[in-house]
Amino acid sequence: MYLFKKVSDLQHYLKLAGSGVQNLGFVPTMGALHEGHLSLIRLSKTINSHTVCSIFVNPTQFNEKGDLALYPRTPGKDIELLEKVGCEVLFLPEVEEVYPPEVQTKLEFDFKGLDKVMEGTFRPGHFNGVAQVVKRLLDIVQPDRLYMGQKDFQQFTIIEQMIRQLHLPVELVMGETLREADGLALSSRNLRLSPEHRQLAPKIYETLKEVLEWRKKYTPVEVQKNAMQALDIPGFKPEYFEIVNRNNLLPIQGWENLDQAVVCTAVWAGNVRLIDNLLLNQ
Repeated sequence: MYLFKKVSDLQHYLKLAGSGVQNLGFVPTMGALHEGHLSLIRLSKTINSHTVCSIFVNPTQFNEKGDLALYPRTPGKDIELLEKVGCEVLFLPEVEEVYPPEVQTKLEFDFKGLDKVMEGTFRPGHFNGVAQVVKRLLDIVQPDRLYMGQKDFQQFTIIEQMIRQLHLPVELVMGETLREADGLALSSRNLRLSPEHRQLAPKIYETLKEVLEWRKKYTPVEVQKNAMQALDIPGFKPEYFEIVNRNNLLPIQGWENLDQAVVCTAVWAGNVRLIDNLLLNQ
C-alpha cells in the first residue's frame, strides 16, 4: 500500500499509474477504522482496479471543538488494517493540505431542506462542512466511484444531492451498516462508550426493529412516540426518532410505500452521541 500526505504526491502517483487504473474507487474516512470501513474497501475492490482510502478528521463538520478534540485517532492501527484488506492507496493529509489558504474551498450548498431535519436540527452547519470536505476530496482524488455507509443515511442522501446538483462525474455507492453481535452499529465513537453505556447501546437497534411490529397497529406518529418513550431510559437521552421518506427525508404519513421509508434516530449514551437507521424494506 502506498501512503501519501501531500496532494501533489497523490495526484502524481495516480497520473503515473494511468492506464493501470481501470477504475478508481474512493472511501473517505475520519480514521479509527473498524469493520464497517473495511467492508467499503472490500466492496470497492470487487469492481475497481485501485481503491484510495483517505483518513482526515475534518474540522469543518464538528459543531463542538471538544468533540473534535475527543475524536479517536489511531493511525498506526488504521494503516495495519488497510494493508490487511488490500487497499492500494492511503491519503493521510494535514488540514493545510485539504484546506490550503490559496485555494477557495469554502462552499455554500442548497440541499433543498435535506440538511434542516433530524441531524440538521441538532447540528446546524454540520452537513455543509461534510459536503465541503467530500467535494474537496473528490476534486483531489477524482475517483470513478465514491463509497459511503448506510449508517450515516442522511449524510449519504445529502452527498447524493450535492453530486446531482454539481453534476460531478462520480458514482455514489452505499455500503450496508455492519453491526456487533448484539446489534450495535459499528462506529468509531463506540470506543468512547463506558462499559455501562456499551451494555445499554444495543437498545437503539432493538427499538428500530420494533417499528416492524408496531407499524401493524399504530400510525407512524404513534410509533415515533412509542420509540421515544422506549429510549427515554436512565443512561440514554434520545434526540429524535423519525420515520421518513428516504428521498426527501420528510415524515411519512402512512405505511403504503415501505420501499421508500427509513427510520432514523440519534441517542446520547452518556456523553457519546450515537446514530442509527433501518430501511423498512429490509
